[in-house]
Amino acid sequence: MRLSTFRDLARRARKAPWTWRYGFNCGATVLHALERNGMSAEAARVVAELDRNGVALTTADRLLGVGGLFEELQSAVAELERDRTRAITAAREAGSRRGFSGEKNFIYRLLGDRPVMDRRSVFARFALQDPVLGIANRYFGMYTRLRYYNVWRTFRSEELPHESQLWHRDREDYYILKLFVYLSDVDEGAGPLTYAPGSHRKGAPQREPEHFLEGGVRRSRDDQMAEALPRERWLHCVGPKGTLVFVDAAGYHKGGLARRGERLFYTAMFTSPAAQSDEVMAAEDGPPPGLDRARRFALGGRRTGL
Repeated sequence: MRLSTFRDLARRARKAPWTWRYGFNCGATVLHALERNGMSAEAARVVAELDRNGVALTTADRLLGVGGLFEELQSAVAELERDRTRAITAAREAGSRRGFSGEKNFIYRLLGDRPVMDRRSVFARFALQDPVLGIANRYFGMYTRLRYYNVWRTFRSEELPHESQLWHRDREDYYILKLFVYLSDVDEGAGPLTYAPGSHRKGAPQREPEHFLEGGVRRSRDDQMAEALPRERWLHCVGPKGTLVFVDAAGYHKGGLARRGERLFYTAMFTSPAAQSDEVMAAEDGPPPGLDRARRFALGGRRTGL
């Protein structure tokens, strides 16, 4: 068998639900099934909505309560913005001057394009909180890996929609759970995440929209998506500062087309431990001793025998 044929078979196997779960992610699935930890009523509601629609909204107060790190996260981001004022201003001005470049010139990443996974930072600790990590693990039905976190500022733009401003599916894994924590009020003019409910893999089969290729990625315009799913069914994830949005990005979504105002948010991404995707963060050494099993998996530690 040629190597290219073997690789193609492996890619297909990863997309099949049974082999994805019980072949490539068997240990993470079995160990999670043995877990006896409960979850709050609000976390359970979020998981139920994710299962049903592929997207769920809550707030820092409702999900995390007192001591949920939201205030610490806000303070850390405010300090980052003060330190990077000139760089943010320069990126905003550069983005407004250039036309479509094939890049996300409408976003500034406050932690850089490839941040270091610092488990001691509030940016890692926020994603590793029991309610957040518990939602990710329960949605996947396995222990998940924290693959990415950053803080994004979305600039106002007059350009035609491009990149993630167009409808698309992410491709890193069978399920891809992303968390967006709004650090500013996000209304329709600030380019909110917009989702096609039920288009995730747990949803019922739906008509696929017409598409075109942009940089090798399938994208769809609003009119193309509207032919597959009427506009009145689209979910616009608007909300005040403190809103948390959980979304399975393997379903159809778009965001970032800010016409009237800017958007500031923290984001984190969870995948299965065996997800085949580019490493988008520079890794620390392995997880330190003393962490519970869920956090060892989340930080990339797989040596967790039965």
